[in-house]
Amino acid sequence: MERYDRQMRLPQWGDEGQARLRRSHVLIVGVGGLGSPVALYLAGAGVGTLGLVDADTVSLSNLQRQVLYTEGEIGEPKVACAARRLQALNSEVRIETYPCRLTADNAADIIRHYDVVVDACDNFGTRYLLNDTCAALQKPYVYGAIGGYEGQVAVFIPGGKCYRDLYPDEESMLSMPRPDNSVVGVTPAIVGSVQANETLKLLVGYGEPLVGKLWTIDLRTMQSYLLSL
Repeated sequence: MERYDRQMRLPQWGDEGQARLRRSHVLIVGVGGLGSPVALYLAGAGVGTLGLVDADTVSLSNLQRQVLYTEGEIGEPKVACAARRLQALNSEVRIETYPCRLTADNAADIIRHYDVVVDACDNFGTRYLLNDTCAALQKPYVYGAIGGYEGQVAVFIPGGKCYRDLYPDEESMLSMPRPDNSVVGVTPAIVGSVQANETLKLLVGYGEPLVGKLWTIDLRTMQSYLLSL
């Protein structure tokens, strides 16, 4: 187990935590700015199976922040490129790809096979769908969102606070103009890394996950807050 030696030395990890991680199945919805660090760190840590959902192809404007991809992959499906990169990082991890958008018709069929769902998408409609499907299937949901220099992360578990507690007015949220997509590349790197850590907490069993809490950060000032939902 030389590959995982450094993390297995940690308190609350050890052989048992690594074994749990190897048996785990994690679904990442969106393999863009947030999904890139989430996928890389979960694959590096030794998650048994990673599912990747994304219908997009790699574009030049992605490369400023989506660190899974290269110039030579422009125009290729993101899930195929991501799977190739993650397998090169850790051949022990099984990668399942879904080159599609998550919809009301396919969400339950995809999500039911996973232990934890990570929200790395960029739209409100998908988040409400993820929230409701995860609640119905009793799956933990690791939420993350970014904009500009700011980001936030929360963990929603069955029976606890959920995305609808954070943003209860779905109709109002869905009718809003699409948010400005300007962002500095390190914002998703930091927020996605926090999402990866929260996912590992749930799977391995260390620390205190952000259940019922919202973590926020502003990279202009490095002010960070932990709010109760």
